[in-house]
Amino acid sequence: MISVDSYGWIERFTDGPKAAEYNRVIDKIDPSELITSVVVMYEVYKKVKRLKGEEMALEAVAALSQTKVVPIDQTLSLEAADYSLEYGLHFADALVYATSRRFSAELHTSDEDLKGLPGISFV
Repeated sequence: MISVDSYGWIERFTDGPKAAEYNRVIDKIDPSELITSVVVMYEVYKKVKRLKGEEMALEAVAALSQTKVVPIDQTLSLEAADYSLEYGLHFADALVYATSRRFSAELHTSDEDLKGLPGISFV
């Protein structure tokens, strides 16, 4: 299983400079094997809507909905808080990271705040 953070999905849906790299990662795996935090859903919808409009943002949400979307529960929030304390992560990064760790999924990202952490594949 893998996970792709908001950065990667936004690159994909806005045809950003790293879109080709993220497309290779995303396209090689069945969507059911992709873990997506609801935080990623929020961030992608917001950014894509601002940059590309509501129709494209809804298409992005539809694509993310094909993955295993993981809601935030009490246990996940506490795990995220622990990662935040351990690695100095901000709220959203900690939740996305905790979600990937819960499923032992490799998290693909270009977020410098996550670079070098266990389970990270930096793009």
